[in-house]
Amino acid sequence: MRRWSTALAALMLAGAGLAAATAPVSASRTAAGTGPSSAMCEVGWGSYGKSGADPAYRPLTDVRTGRHECFDRMVLDIQGAGHRAIGYRVGYVDKLNQDGSGDVIPVAGGAILEVRVAAPSYDPATGKATYRAKAGQRLPGVDVTGYRTFKDTRFASSFEGDTQIGVGVRARLPFRVFQWDHRIVIDVAHRWDVLG
Repeated sequence: MRRWSTALAALMLAGAGLAAATAPVSASRTAAGTGPSSAMCEVGWGSYGKSGADPAYRPLTDVRTGRHECFDRMVLDIQGAGHRAIGYRVGYVDKLNQDGSGDVIPVAGGAILEVRVAAPSYDPATGKATYRAKAGQRLPGVDVTGYRTFKDTRFASSFEGDTQIGVGVRARLPFRVFQWDHRIVIDVAHRWDVLG
């Protein structure tokens, strides 16, 4: 009888450990305070380019980043977008060529993720700056020191209604892009085998 009790107790402890290991990430730990979280590290994002189309241009007002258990996240805030679709193109490039001039902007890291969003860094109606960044410089207020995946950020341009940003990452890792309310969210996984 004692052997059965010991075996049953061991199974219960193992089950409790498994439940704790697969518990969802709390909402308070989600990206720079926005968007849905993942219960476990997801797989299947892939590393191919991703896009969403919308001809309307609304100003970019902020860019911020956050660290998570399974990925690093970048969030772009778009003024007045509400629930309307926001145009974007995100994908890996060999080098970051600035729109307009074609100049190469150096970006540190093992790979470069180019982010283009249909949101200029100025108000199209007035020309007034809404996101003060300088070409070739790090994104204002964004520090990715200590991140597992993000290694660098660079503002490339705001040209003909699009804003172009370079994100230096450790390697060409899987990523996803989605719109959450008036934000574009980009998650880059810490590794390819992200399950677990």
